[in-house]
Amino acid sequence: MTHHISFPKLGNIAFDIDPVAFEFGPLSIRWYGIIICLGFVLAGLYAFKRCRSFDTTVDDIVDFLICLIPCAIIGARLYYVFSCWDYYGKHPEQIIKVWEGGLAIYGGIILGVIAAIIFSKVKKIDFFNFGDMAVICIFIGQLIGRWGNFVNAEAFGAITNLPWGMSINGAAPCHPTFLYESLWNLAGFIFTHFYSRRRRFKGEIILIYFGWYGLGRAWIEGLRTDSLYLGSTDIRVSQLLAAVSFVVCASLLVYLHVSKRYKTISFLTLEKQACEAEICSCADASEETAETEETAEKAETETEKGETAEAETKQTEQ
Repeated sequence: MTHHISFPKLGNIAFDIDPVAFEFGPLSIRWYGIIICLGFVLAGLYAFKRCRSFDTTVDDIVDFLICLIPCAIIGARLYYVFSCWDYYGKHPEQIIKVWEGGLAIYGGIILGVIAAIIFSKVKKIDFFNFGDMAVICIFIGQLIGRWGNFVNAEAFGAITNLPWGMSINGAAPCHPTFLYESLWNLAGFIFTHFYSRRRRFKGEIILIYFGWYGLGRAWIEGLRTDSLYLGSTDIRVSQLLAAVSFVVCASLLVYLHVSKRYKTISFLTLEKQACEAEICSCADASEETAETEETAEKAETETEKGETAEAETKQTEQ
């Protein structure tokens, strides 16, 4: 089915988009899948470029991507399926049809984090250092992947009168929430890309990612009309997770920066800081040694003076 997507207040810009890019016999290749793959590829290329800055190698990145890609897709799909179990429980044959849409990013992140923890232990890689690089790559995947929602005409928001309102198949203009999230992730990527070069401690970029994404998702999710709800309540699952994520990560960032506790927690300390601490320790030790030697010399001098004075006294008495 071709979707007619237009922006009536922006010169009536319009697109007629077929979700199917091309076909090979009975096999349909969808734009959604192509865009998701593009996001993975560009994120991987970025990781290849920055891996040395995070004390890892291209081989480690390739090995991790082999593990991550299926885990992320399975996790994202399972999260979506369980959130919509009323439907999928009656139509189990639809569960595997990932190409038709229905991926929840939080599911992909959760299973992806679990995969990263296991991978780090097996490969003996510093998880927090590796994770700082990985979350920057996630920003890339997300800002590109959201355009898959555009071609599928999904993940849009409520009706709006704003100039950039998006009309789908002639319906009233609505919030292009896919675009909001894509731009939000773009801003997150730009910031973390540059800030990571002068990060204060391992894991800092991880906290920034979950805090930044959580803040934006909590706002954007409130605009959407296709949210997944917690049971029969009015609580949006992704909005709740996003809000908790923001509060926890922002609080940890403030605490660690204000208290400077990251300097005393070994697994968060950057190697540069560890070297500086070692140099300071060596310098202190050298100063203490010098002071000790100086004290010993003074004591020796005083002893010699005492002995000389005693000898002179005896000689005088004789």
